[in-house]
Amino acid sequence: MLDLEVVPERSLGNEQWEFTLGMPLAQAVAILQKHCRIIRNVQVLYSEQSPLSHDLILNLTQDGITLLFDAFNQRLKVIEVCELTKVKLKYCGVHFNSQAIAPTIEQIDQSFGATHPGVYNSTEQLFHLNFRGLSFSFQLDSWTEAPKYEPNFAHGLASLQIPHGATVKRMYIYSGNSLQDTKAPVMPLSCFLGNVYAESVDVLRDGTGPSGLRLRLLAAGCGPGVLADAKMRVFERAVYFGDSCQDVLSMLGSPHKVFYKSEDKMKIHSPSPHKQVPSKCNDYFFNYFTLGVDILFDANTHKVKKFVLHTNYPGHYNFNIYHRCEFKIPLAIKKAIAQSMASLDSACGWTYRPAQPSLHHLLFPENAGGQTEICTTYSKWDSIQELLGHPVEKPVVLHRSSSPNNTNPFGSTFCFGLQRMIFEVMQNNHIASVTLYGPPRPGAHLRTAELP
Repeated sequence: MLDLEVVPERSLGNEQWEFTLGMPLAQAVAILQKHCRIIRNVQVLYSEQSPLSHDLILNLTQDGITLLFDAFNQRLKVIEVCELTKVKLKYCGVHFNSQAIAPTIEQIDQSFGATHPGVYNSTEQLFHLNFRGLSFSFQLDSWTEAPKYEPNFAHGLASLQIPHGATVKRMYIYSGNSLQDTKAPVMPLSCFLGNVYAESVDVLRDGTGPSGLRLRLLAAGCGPGVLADAKMRVFERAVYFGDSCQDVLSMLGSPHKVFYKSEDKMKIHSPSPHKQVPSKCNDYFFNYFTLGVDILFDANTHKVKKFVLHTNYPGHYNFNIYHRCEFKIPLAIKKAIAQSMASLDSACGWTYRPAQPSLHHLLFPENAGGQTEICTTYSKWDSIQELLGHPVEKPVVLHRSSSPNNTNPFGSTFCFGLQRMIFEVMQNNHIASVTLYGPPRPGAHLRTAELP
């Protein structure tokens, strides 16, 4: 049985590990993997069709603990202990729940002190006792006791007092005063562990397509010799197609891993007549897992030729390898909008003149120029297609597996190429990754369907 310390509005853990509010999903999974002999039977729960509509949940069934992660930023939002009989709990080093100590209302009052009166929820048949960043739910011993705790009974005073001997059914650790309104806090400094994280990634464009990335980065810097002086550092860096390996290292630091491509499964889609000729040297990736970004270098020139941005949606083959990349990609829609506006004007019996104000100014007042619209990590492929307003070629079906004898339990994804970008789309219509590639070299053909 786990013996854990409760820190309201912060964490649940022991001397070896700690689940901290605001920690990234990948760090929580790393803790579970490291202590797999002690913490067993872990379930990952998510919505397959609507992954953004419900929290991402790690359910520790053997230990009665549930970790709820925000669906968008994938940071720990709520720690719930749903079965107190499966775990020992203490506060300030003193147990308030164990095999010998029952977590009654008297024990909670003795351990945590006074707070506001309890609130009775008639729908759940539970009393809720709330501290800042910590809530306890008590269940009535019998259904016959429920009516006298209704808010209208005895002028509502009875519903303020939790009955004697009631025991805790659930405990919640969260940030703020209200469990219903809580949000995942910013990542605490203790979770950086020497890594750099990307707060946002903006794709830069030139006249024909992407030209590079501008990254807003977060790091935890420490003062000279004093750990207490640790503070958040925010800075911006930019990397471009054609940058050398040394340029990228000076901008982003060392990658977490360097991966050399052994084969190119998309080579068959290239217009090159030498599809079967093996290359004499292999291109290589810099994998920045905490940024959610891969950078591909040409094996001959050692210069950037591709960027890969990962969204880290559950249900994808690469889930939890990369942190979610919060990207923004401007999409050129001027031609598509012009065509749709011309069709609309023609249907109305008007004459479309691109040099003069058109209906676009009325439909898109925030973007009167009609040049671009923004695609984000949370955009769906249908909305992107509708925005571009022109048909896209049939997709390339991408199968992933760790070996020829293994199958991918999550199924295939579909890859669409446009504007020097490859959108990898999951079966639920969300974008799994975006591959950006630079302008073609003089005399070379653009390989629009190439993937790492």
